[in-house]
This record gives sequence, structure tokens and C-alpha cells, in this order.
Amino acid sequence: MARFRYSMQSILDIKLKMETQEKQGFSAARSALDVEEERLEVLCDRKKDYEEEATRLRMGVLDRLELETNRTAILRMENYIEDQKEQVAVAERNLEAARERLTQVMKERKIHETLREKAFGIFLVEENRREGKEVDELTSYTYGKRSKEEAGSRA
Repeated sequence: MARFRYSMQSILDIKLKMETQEKQGFSAARSALDVEEERLEVLCDRKKDYEEEATRLRMGVLDRLELETNRTAILRMENYIEDQKEQVAVAERNLEAARERLTQVMKERKIHETLREKAFGIFLVEENRREGKEVDELTSYTYGKRSKEEAGSRA
């Protein structure tokens, strides 16, 4: 049996490498988003702590300087949180872009794998046809040889 060789195997190999790279890019974008979301969560927790401290400061003897400092810290945290929400949005857009690139590369790879499978199917059909032809030739040769021997023995 002959060996199957796909003429566009190098292209398929490149598509596989591109898919691997895009998977790594997607993973990196996912990690970046996770980091940004974690930072946002930390900032929200710090703001919550400042708000709890403000409540505590209002319960005891009022110290105007501490209340002002606390209020400034809360406002600063709100600004940091807004900035961090923008960073999270950027990371989400980057993740979505990476997902789209990965999807596109996967589609291209699947197309080439389908083409390879079709080419292999054609190869199998041709190989079966060739083997059938060889069997027919062998049968004809054997029949012809037997006919000659029978004709020779009659004479």
C-alpha cells in the first residue's frame, strides 16, 4: 500500500502552531483580566474598610481631622476604583479580541483538517482502485497461464 502524503501538510502545521500561539495569547489575556479584577476587588475592600472606619469614627468622640482624612481616603478609593474599572474593561476587550482571533484560527485549522480528510478519502478510493486493478491483472495472468497449461497438456 502506498503512503498517504498531504500536499498542504506544511500549511496545516503552520495553522496548528498559530492556534497554539493564539491559545497562549488568550490564556495571557485571561490572566491579565483576572489580575485586574483582583486589583479591583482589593480596592473595593479597602474602600469598605474606610467606610467602616468612618462609621466607627462617628460613634466616638468626633475628631474633625480624622473624619476629613477618612473622607479624603474614601474619595481617593472611589477614584482608584473608577480607574481600575476602566482597566478591567480594557482587559475584557483584550480578552474578547484574543477570543475572536483564536476562534478564527481554529476555524482555519478545521478547514485544513477537513481538506486533509477529503484528500485522504480520495487517496483511499484511488488506492483501492489500484489494488483492484492489480488483483484483476493477477487473476487474468493466472487464468491465462492455466489456459496455456491446459492447452499444452491436450496437445
